[in-house]
Amino acid sequence: MARKSKLNFFLVDDDPDMVALMTDLLVKAGHTVTTTDSTAVALPRILDARPDCVMIDLMMPGMDGLELCRELRAKRDLQSAKFIVISAKPYEFDRKRAYDVGADGYITKPLNADTFIQQVQRVLEDRVELTFWGVRGTLPVPGPRSVRYGGNTSCVTLEFSKGQFFIFDAGTGIKALSDHLMRENRARMEAKIFISHPHWDHINALPFFVPLFVQGNEFEILGASHGDFTMREMISAQMEGVYFPIRLKQFGARVYFRDLQEEEFEIDGVTVRTKLLNHPGKCLGYRVEYKGRSICYVTDNELDLESSHFFNPFYFKRLTRFVEGADVLITDCTYTDAEYRNRIGWGHSCVSRVVDLAHQGKVKTLYLFHHDPDQDDAAIEEKLKAAQGELRRLKSSTKVEAPKERQTVKV
Repeated sequence: MARKSKLNFFLVDDDPDMVALMTDLLVKAGHTVTTTDSTAVALPRILDARPDCVMIDLMMPGMDGLELCRELRAKRDLQSAKFIVISAKPYEFDRKRAYDVGADGYITKPLNADTFIQQVQRVLEDRVELTFWGVRGTLPVPGPRSVRYGGNTSCVTLEFSKGQFFIFDAGTGIKALSDHLMRENRARMEAKIFISHPHWDHINALPFFVPLFVQGNEFEILGASHGDFTMREMISAQMEGVYFPIRLKQFGARVYFRDLQEEEFEIDGVTVRTKLLNHPGKCLGYRVEYKGRSICYVTDNELDLESSHFFNPFYFKRLTRFVEGADVLITDCTYTDAEYRNRIGWGHSCVSRVVDLAHQGKVKTLYLFHHDPDQDDAAIEEKLKAAQGELRRLKSSTKVEAPKERQTVKV
């Protein structure tokens, strides 16, 4: 749908102020717009216009928006069109009904003029938006040494066209994500927060994620339990009064917890697979699959040198199969090869082993992640150059990047 920059939109809404706002935003973005305030005349006019995208208000007199969407979706001449429901109803029930009758997207009113076009574009493209909010490991690194790549610890998000929102880890990067979401003024937010493991640099900024304190929001926090110590208990423990002034019970949002093992499950059409990683304690890597695309988040993880007494070829083969063919592999590349010689057994990997994993797994793009706090921007650049050189030596088709904070990639 994003193959052409100028698109034809057809708006069906009986609220003149809303129609005026959407028309203004779409026209300023370079698109053409046709409107009607009646579902009674919408069907023949839309069939005649054959728009690229139809936006339909849910609560319309006569035939409601869902009925109209069902009718339009059944028309052969409109098979390539996208349908977006625009509604003041934020309820999960109505959102699900809209998708059941064939809607491609669901945008809630009141509209945010600053983000509306981005929301529409996300539906039209149906791509996964991957954003890095923190790429460091162990400790945040403020100051001039981390201007280029940022100084926050692990946090990555995936946002899908139908509103599914996944957050991976809650290092200090989740505070930057929190600020971003609050500026967007998102209402009735729902998200899944996947925790790789409960070491401090992956959970200690969760209490600063403001949407958790907003009534009407809903979050599920998922991760590996540690024996009889559940994910809920691990998150709650760091918020006990002796460590932190705010308790878990003061969250205003509905918050659920789910303990994971190595398993596979589905969330609203998105498949999630988990893999136990080689790191002190119980740590999970995640593979997310959506419409033929795959994104792997694999941190923290130690890939032992093949010459090491600890090298486990069975584990390496299993991990290679786990990431095989992924469009994106975000993985622990904490050390240079020289640094790793003095840090064997610390639970993190070096450049050459990460490159070998990505190459053998035929990964499309490798993203170097979880940088050591002693490494400045120049040191990360050197790791990137080393990885690029190693991939050239292997004549690999894999590309490599060192992502920056707030960088967004569409997959």
